[in-house]
Amino acid sequence: MSVSHYENFPVASWLCPPALRPPIAAIYWFARTADDIADEGDAPSQHRIAELARYRHSLRAAAAGQPDGGWTAVFEPLERALQQYALPLQPFEDLLDAFEQDCTAPTYTDRPMLLDYCRRSANPVGRLLLALYGVHDPCALRRSDAICSALQLINFWQDAGVDLRRGRQYFPVSDLQRHGLSAASLQSGTDTTATRALAADLCDWSRQLMLSGAPLALQLPGRIGWELRLVVQGGLRVLDRIAARGHDILSHRVTVGPRDLPALLWRACVMRGPELAPGLGPS
Repeated sequence: MSVSHYENFPVASWLCPPALRPPIAAIYWFARTADDIADEGDAPSQHRIAELARYRHSLRAAAAGQPDGGWTAVFEPLERALQQYALPLQPFEDLLDAFEQDCTAPTYTDRPMLLDYCRRSANPVGRLLLALYGVHDPCALRRSDAICSALQLINFWQDAGVDLRRGRQYFPVSDLQRHGLSAASLQSGTDTTATRALAADLCDWSRQLMLSGAPLALQLPGRIGWELRLVVQGGLRVLDRIAARGHDILSHRVTVGPRDLPALLWRACVMRGPELAPGLGPS
């Protein structure tokens, strides 16, 4: 899982209520530290998995109000957040399951298998943030899952070239085969007509998933709704940038930065009805 996925946390955002910044920061550092453990340089996978098991033990100890002294900078503030907001433990467990899976560099046979990974690597983040805001209704949770899974998928396609060089790839085998490709054929990182067609297909899937969850940004009131509008539009902006490059995701990594903020703010302001999250164009 790429660390950049966690930069979507609204830790220091001016839209985030000051009272929620400490628990959001605690969740962020929990995920960020676990990501660092799972991605610990050249350490063998067995070592990283063992460290994650220790980290999980410290999580459970903190949740029980009996900290074991491990990673105190992470678990002291997280323990306070767990108690103050009655946060569920399962989303944290799911995140650790995903990090452990990352250590084994699995092959994803099809889209449902990849979405199951997203269920554990991305969706818990949205559910925890909604819990902090006191949002628990099933429709909101389903839409949050769609947005978070879409963001994770978009991050995969954005970082595809980098991940391939690190020995990771998240392309479902069924999609590779449909485009006459294989995991081995991608290792060279060569941009071809087939790889661009693959990327276009996967980006369209990710866009549709994002659009299915986007109504949540209008459903939620106040700051959290505006924060979510920007998150949705940021993900779509990445897809638009990929499309503007002809879906070359192997030799070029697109970015979205401060210069995009005016366009993102404008699109967030005009999100309405069936035009909840249209593309921003290739500008």
